Formats: sequence, C-alpha cells, structure tokens
Amino acid sequence: MTERILITGGSGFLGSALTRRLAATGHDVVVLDNNSRGDVGRLADLLDELTFIEADIRDGRAVAEAMAGCDCVFHLAFVNGTRFFYEQPDLVLDVGVKGALATIEAARDQGVGTYILASSSEIYQQPETIPTPESERAIVPDVRNPRFSYAGGKLISELLAVNFFRDTPVRDMVFRPHNVFGPDMGFEHVIPELMAKLCDATDGWARDEAAIEIQGSGEETRAFCYVEDAVDQLMAVYDHGQKGEIYHIGIDREQTLRELIARMGAILGLRIAVSPGRPRDGGTSRRCPDIAKIQSLGYVRRDRFDEGLARTLDWYKAYFADQHDAAHAAGRG
Repeated sequence: MTERILITGGSGFLGSALTRRLAATGHDVVVLDNNSRGDVGRLADLLDELTFIEADIRDGRAVAEAMAGCDCVFHLAFVNGTRFFYEQPDLVLDVGVKGALATIEAARDQGVGTYILASSSEIYQQPETIPTPESERAIVPDVRNPRFSYAGGKLISELLAVNFFRDTPVRDMVFRPHNVFGPDMGFEHVIPELMAKLCDATDGWARDEAAIEIQGSGEETRAFCYVEDAVDQLMAVYDHGQKGEIYHIGIDREQTLRELIARMGAILGLRIAVSPGRPRDGGTSRRCPDIAKIQSLGYVRRDRFDEGLARTLDWYKAYFADQHDAAHAAGRG
C-alpha cells in the first residue's frame, strides 16, 4: 500500500538512504531537514519525485505543515557526531528534545498512523550483556560529562514517544542503530576519522605505509552495519513492527578497532602501524547488538560489511585526496 511518509533528517546519511528506498518502493515521500548537517545534494536526482521542505525541526508550525496528510513519520533529525556531543551539548539537547516534542505532538494531533523514532545504541553506555538485547538497562552515568548530551537526548525522546502515544492508536516504535556506516556518512565517526589520519600519514596516499595514533588501546569493539543492511531492517520495522516496541538496527559481528584497521589496510594496500592514545572520556569499550528481535519481524540477516567497507573507503579516499591536493595548491599559491 502506497503511503505518504515524512522523514525528518531526510538529507542526512541514514535519512537519505531511507528516503531513496521508500521512494523506490512507490511511496509519496516528504523530507524535512534544515541541512545543518545533512546535504540536499544526496537527494539531487530525486527532488522531482519527492517534497523537500527546508526547516528547523524545532519549528512546531513547520513540522505540523510538513506532516499534513502523512500516514507515517520517521523521525531521524538530531545533531549526530561525537565532536558535537563534547563541543555543543546544549545544541544537541535543544534540537533533540524540542524536535521530538514537535514531531510527537504533530503526529498525535493529526492522527498519523505510524511514528518511528530513531534512538541510539549510545543509551547503553557500557552494556552489561554482549550481544546486547533491547531489554538492556539504559543509563546516563554522569550528567556532567557533555558526551552524554546525545544519549540523554535520545532517552528523553524515547520516553516522550512511549508515553505520549501510550493511550493512542498511533503505532509508535523506536529503533536503536549500532554503528551504521557507508559512503558520505559524515566526518565525526571512526571510519572517516581513521581515513583522515591515513591520508595525512601517507601525504595524500603517496606512500604505502602509515603510522597513526588512535583513541584508546585498539581492543575496543564495535559491530559495523552497512547502510543498505540497516535500511533493510528499517523496512522490516515499517512493514511489521508492533506498537510500543523497540528494535535494534545492526549486525551482530563484533570486531576490535585493530581488526578494523587491519582490514582497511588490506583494502587500501597500506601497511599501518598503530599506537594507542588517550580514549575519549565516556567512550564505550564494547558494542554489539542482539538482532533476534528484528529477525522475528521477517528480516533475513545479510552482512555486507566487506562490500560496504570497500565502497566507503573508496569514497573517503577520493574525498581526502581532493582536500589534500587543494590544500597543497593553496600553499603553493
């Protein structure tokens, strides 16, 4: 059945991939984004096929107007990226909480049938169980640490959605993504940050060996999920998810940071020497989701990590090469 679907944050990394999938399956898609971190260029070839509204998610009137006539809302708009958690925690919380309220109130007032909220694996901080189920306790261990502005904002958003929709017919659901990656994912994440360091260490990819310092020991783990696998899972939530439920989005393959770097070196043809550095305060040492619940909706596990990593590294290698060349040209000028 074709529906009119609003995607907030739809010019962002995950939002644009979801927009493409929903448009390709015949839905009438509305995107609301202020492009502060998103880029409408990600959707340039689709702009004639969808409705794009440039507005701030905190603007309740604009949100209500964008939602008019919609059957479903995917609320993804948020300030993402680790650097922002530390440097602008007030903005992270302001956008997160006001944006959640604006979309929830509009959905409730307009009788939207389905509301799907993007949360985060960051709410677990240091999970007690690996792989981590959705029933794991959520925690903000230190309100004074600005990093937890993000997890705190996501937790508040979850509480708002669950409780505002509790006694309504709205089919409300929450998804918690785990390290979704892909080309053009931004620059405040582990893979782009490593690629920037490798470009510098090889003088713009001119050498085949590099020495870099990382944050932490390198034994920290993550479970990376290629963006197309994540969108497959989001479609399962949209199609079959149940009211009031929470679902993990991710792949249950845990790997250390050193293992990731070794795989990157193999793809890039680099010999990489790694030295440990000071970890970020409040960082997580292990992360890996249990995905049994999303599989119970009919999602068939497909891990495209290797394919996705090669595509991602190609994109960032070209991007940083251009940046390196431009910086050198400016220096010569």
